[in-house]
Amino acid sequence: MFKHYCVMLMLALQVTALTTQAQEWVEGEHYDVISPAIRGTGTGKIEVVEFFWYGCGGCYSFEPLVVQWKKTLADDVAVIGSPAMWNALMEVHAKAYFAAEALGVLDRVHIPLFQAIYLDRKRLQSEGDLADLFAANGVAREDFSKAFNSFGVSSQVRQANARARAAKITSTPEMMVAGKYRISTRKAGGHAGMLKLANFLLEKERGERAAASS
Repeated sequence: MFKHYCVMLMLALQVTALTTQAQEWVEGEHYDVISPAIRGTGTGKIEVVEFFWYGCGGCYSFEPLVVQWKKTLADDVAVIGSPAMWNALMEVHAKAYFAAEALGVLDRVHIPLFQAIYLDRKRLQSEGDLADLFAANGVAREDFSKAFNSFGVSSQVRQANARARAAKITSTPEMMVAGKYRISTRKAGGHAGMLKLANFLLEKERGERAAASS
């Protein structure tokens, strides 16, 4: 009897916690709805977009949290990096990000790019500057330049810029869940809050998809 009581109590506490969490996040106060919704990249998963810039201190601090958070996600979620671009220099850095992705070396140069641009205050404003950084991390200069100037990378830069504009991104880091919800550091109450809110919105999207398919 006591065991049954404990099980029921645990279930009640779990339901209460979920209910409290659902009431904690309020549309307009803690996150914004994007209208019209933005189409995903075709992964077939619930996409979470991370908007960032290599020269952003908040993004630099947020990145280790995102790396650990990704490890907790279910297989139905895809996290996509999307460099923000408000000027020509940020566009150059965005090209570096997508070049690294195209070459399959993002794990090698992502943090070094943050460290060089944010911590060391290097502008890295030219192809040559970036080629030096890639070469220092084991990527042939010729391979970098080919990817950096490729049509595919230029196309991805345009798409990322259009995505950020459509989502009305005004700062970094920010996140977008399922093309429907925008999360900012300020409204979420900090970096940890952003990830908790992202988890809530992922569950919200799962529920909506399940209801639509039933």
